[in-house]
Amino acid sequence: MPIAIRNSIIDISLEETTRELAKDLSNYLKGGEIIFLYGEMGVGKTTFVKYLINNFQTQKKLQITEVTSPTFNLLNEYELDNLVIKHYDLFRLKDKSEIENLDLFNNDKNTITLIEWPQLINKKNLTKIDLIFNYENELNDRSVKIDGLD
Repeated sequence: MPIAIRNSIIDISLEETTRELAKDLSNYLKGGEIIFLYGEMGVGKTTFVKYLINNFQTQKKLQITEVTSPTFNLLNEYELDNLVIKHYDLFRLKDKSEIENLDLFNNDKNTITLIEWPQLINKKNLTKIDLIFNYENELNDRSVKIDGLD
């Protein structure tokens, strides 16, 4: 089931919908994109990233790997033939100065950069895609809003 993903709000209460959304979005990504993932803990950011990375692995006929949150090491990197996906989790960072040494924005056209908890980043002219995850119905349902997808 294709999901309309441009500047829309999508109900991702079912994990299957999250998987389909990740698959649909992966068809738009070619490399060089920066994606910010906003949302409370447990709302589905890392689950979405897992399905996105696993979909790229399936497309490239690579072994499916476990995708976990890089909360403690800040970065997990996945090499997918000629594409690299960098998955950052900035939850533990407390100061903007801690971001400077991470080389988040290297403008490599063979890299897709996914950043959970990007609130400390202050780049006004950065071209990026925002995924804003939310709880709905007293935490019973979930949604994601997508902004910045051309």
